Amino acid sequence: MKCYDCVQEARHDSEGIGVCTRCGLFTCADHSRVVRLPVHQPKGLGRATSRLPARRVVCATCHTAETID
Repeated sequence: MKCYDCVQEARHDSEGIGVCTRCGLFTCADHSRVVRLPVHQPKGLGRATSRLPARRVVCATCHTAETID
């Protein structure tokens, strides 16, 4: 699969590495960001958040939209 942003820039030489978890478009290494995501697991009165965060891939556009104050 080809990266959506690269195709929009008329670059057809890049390969996609993953799917944006926010918008669902395929993205390459240049246009993607891997972000940490806390994992919440309800366990009664015990610890509810995992010590190790999960990761998810988002495209650069969605990453910018999520981080704007």
